[in-house]
Amino acid sequence: MDTPKNDYEEDDTAPPGPAWLGPKASEHEHVTRSRGGKGLSMRAVLPNAITAAALCSGLTSILFAVGGQWDRAVFAMIIAGILDMMDGRVARLLKAQSRFGAELDSLSDSASFGIAPALVLYLWSLVEMPRFGWLAALAYAICCALRLARFNAQIDVDDQPHKSAGFLTGVPAPMGAGFAFMPIYLWLATDEPIYRDPLLVGPWLMFVALMMVSNVATPSWKSLRPSGSMKLAVIALAGLLVGALLIETWWTLVAIGVVYLALIAWAIMAYGKVKRARRAKSAPRPDTPAPERKPLAVDEVERSLSAERDQS
Repeated sequence: MDTPKNDYEEDDTAPPGPAWLGPKASEHEHVTRSRGGKGLSMRAVLPNAITAAALCSGLTSILFAVGGQWDRAVFAMIIAGILDMMDGRVARLLKAQSRFGAELDSLSDSASFGIAPALVLYLWSLVEMPRFGWLAALAYAICCALRLARFNAQIDVDDQPHKSAGFLTGVPAPMGAGFAFMPIYLWLATDEPIYRDPLLVGPWLMFVALMMVSNVATPSWKSLRPSGSMKLAVIALAGLLVGALLIETWWTLVAIGVVYLALIAWAIMAYGKVKRARRAKSAPRPDTPAPERKPLAVDEVERSLSAERDQS
């Protein structure tokens, strides 16, 4: 008599059950499990290792901040952002999306782009006003966690107006960390003490926190996809951007932040046009006759009673 087989083959898709609990890694996820359902498949190790590296890089920025090495703290955060962009794409390339990866990515983003930037900015500037500064840092860290929780909660939701139009909802956590560091970029570029003033840094940090949890439409890679005639220009621009980062690092980072702010304004206007088009499409036309009402059971009863009265 054969014993029932409970193990999954290497890289097989897990059947519905406990392995499916938690947020999806993508809308069309295939959960990969290793033999026996006891862990990840081998091809899922690489993207999760990249996520762990991003977490380590983000948290290491706190170490550099404690030592007063502000430029290294910024570079550690930039490396964390680059690794964060890579892990999901590597997972999709290898078809290794998993619930474990989705959970690890959210926890990594909360620590790397929520807690770490808040502590770095507190040690850099906000410590001069401990109570107000700590509240600003807490607001940023909490809003980053809420933004990630909202993202996970909405992955299984079919009705996502922003996503269906090619936009994101609110500023993503990595871009939020980059925005939060704008005063540091300006301070490193100019050495002006005004950019380190907690009365400037605190409100800016709260503004970035609100942008992350807002319902504002923000650009996604899908909405920024260049047309065929622009692809060569984008390649050239990417090369120039790398050169500018090597030559004028801080001013280039400031310029990237300003361009992203302009793209947010563009996304708000573009999504406004999409909303108006959707409302116009769903609104009934004036010359369209109203649909006939389907007869109800009570109508049948009334007709039969009126027929009986006529016969009598």
